[in-house]
Amino acid sequence: MHYQNPISPLYTDFYQLTMGQAYFMNKLHDQPACFDYFFRKIPYKGGFVLLSGVQDFLQALEQLAFCKEDLDFLQRMGFSDEFLEFLRRFKFRGSILGASDGDIVFPLSPILRIEGTLFECQLIETLLLNIINFQSLIATKASRVRFSAGNRILSDFGLRRAQGYGAVMASKAAIAGGFDNTSNLLAAHAFDIPAAGTMAHSFVESFESELTAFRHYAQVFPDNCILLVDTYNTLKSGVPNAIVVAKELEAKGFKLKGIRLDSGDLAYFSKKARTMLDMEGLQYVKIIVSNQLDEYVIKSLIDQGAPIDVMGVGTSMIIGRPDGALDGVYKLAWAGEKPRLKISDNVQKTTLPGKKIVYRFLDADGNFYADCIALEDEPVPQRMIHPFEAEKSLSLNDLQYKLLLKPIMENGKMIIPTQTPFQLREIGEKEFASLPEEHKRFDFPHIYKVGISEGVTNLRADLLRNYMKYS
Repeated sequence: MHYQNPISPLYTDFYQLTMGQAYFMNKLHDQPACFDYFFRKIPYKGGFVLLSGVQDFLQALEQLAFCKEDLDFLQRMGFSDEFLEFLRRFKFRGSILGASDGDIVFPLSPILRIEGTLFECQLIETLLLNIINFQSLIATKASRVRFSAGNRILSDFGLRRAQGYGAVMASKAAIAGGFDNTSNLLAAHAFDIPAAGTMAHSFVESFESELTAFRHYAQVFPDNCILLVDTYNTLKSGVPNAIVVAKELEAKGFKLKGIRLDSGDLAYFSKKARTMLDMEGLQYVKIIVSNQLDEYVIKSLIDQGAPIDVMGVGTSMIIGRPDGALDGVYKLAWAGEKPRLKISDNVQKTTLPGKKIVYRFLDADGNFYADCIALEDEPVPQRMIHPFEAEKSLSLNDLQYKLLLKPIMENGKMIIPTQTPFQLREIGEKEFASLPEEHKRFDFPHIYKVGISEGVTNLRADLLRNYMKYS
C-alpha cells in the first residue's frame, strides 16, 4: 500500500481540547481511564454491520503528534502555555482491545475498548468515530450489494458522488466489503486495487458518428475495449455498432471486452443485447451495467434473469444511502479506579459501566448464536440477560465461544499485521459465512441476540441506585 495520510491532532472537535486543558489544569489528565466504542442501530434496516477502518485508525494513532503550526494555532485560540507545552510532548501510549476489520458486529456490544490516560483517551474520540463510523457504513453497504450480486463482478463507480476526499477510504472500504475494482485511480494506486472504467457519453458525442467513436477507441485500446452503447439508441445503433467493431477487432486478433448500458430498462436492454451479441458469435463479450444501482435494484435485475456480468455501483454505495452515517458512539466506562456510566431517561441510552469483554457464542454448526457482554474479571457467563428487559434471559450452557475483543494496540503501537483491502475482504467473507441466513435478508432481518452478564447487570443496577441516592 502506498497511501500515507498523516492526520493532525487538530482533526478533532474543539471541546476535546477545552476538556483536555480543564483535565490538565485540575491534574486529572493522567488518571487511568477506559472508554468503549459501540453503535446502537444497524444501518439500512439490516441485520449486521461489517467493521472497517480499525487498521487506519490505529495507524493514525501511531503518527499522532502536535506540530509547531498546530500549537501556534492553539495559542491564538487562547490555550495556556503550560497546556501547549504538554501537547508538544504528547504521544498516544494507550492500549486497545478490539474487534478487527472484517468482523461482523452488532448493536450495543463494545467493538473497541480504549485504555490509557483520561486525556489521551478523550482526545482520540472524534478521530475514532470519524474513521470507523464512515468506513463501516460503506463496507456494510458494499457487503449487502455483494450479497445481492452473487459472483458477478462489482465495480466501485462512486468517486464523483462521494463526500470529498473521503472517497479514497470509501473505495477501500468497498473492496473490504466485497467489491472487485474501482474507478478511483488514487485509491487504486494507494491500495493496489485494480482500476476499472469504460468511456463517457461525451467521448461518443465528440465524434461525427457513434461508429467512428467506437473505432477510434478500439484502435487505442484493442485489448481492453469496452463500448458505451446507449448514447443515441441502444438497440438500433449502439449494440449494432459495437458488433461491427467487435468483428473488426476479431480480424486483427483481438476481442471486444464488453459493452456498457447506463440508462433505460437494464433488464430489458441486457437481454436484447445478449441475444444480438450471441447471434453474431460474440458470447465472450461481457455486459456491464450502471446507473443508480443498489442491493435492491441488483436483486431485481437478477430475479428478472438479466444476463449481466459486471455491475458498476456508484452513489448509493459510496454515500451509504439511505442512512448516510453509522451512529457509533464513544463512552466513558471506567475512570479514577471506578466504573462510570451515563444515565438517560431513555433506558437504551444508559451506558454499561466497567471494563468489559465480549463473548461470541456459537451454535452446534459453528455459526454466530449470541454475543454476551461481561466484566473482564467474572467467569464465562452461563446465562445472559436482555440489556433492557431484565426478566428476559438466555441460557448459554454448553455452547462454544470465542472472544470478540483481542489486543490490537499496546503502548501506542499497533500489534496486528497490516492487511490489504483484499485480505480484509477474505476475512469478511469468512465471517459472513458464519452469520445465519435470517440475519442477512434485507426485509425484516432477524435481530441478533446481544445480552449482558449478571456481573454487568448488577454493576449497572448498583450505580443507578447510588446515583438516585444523591440526585
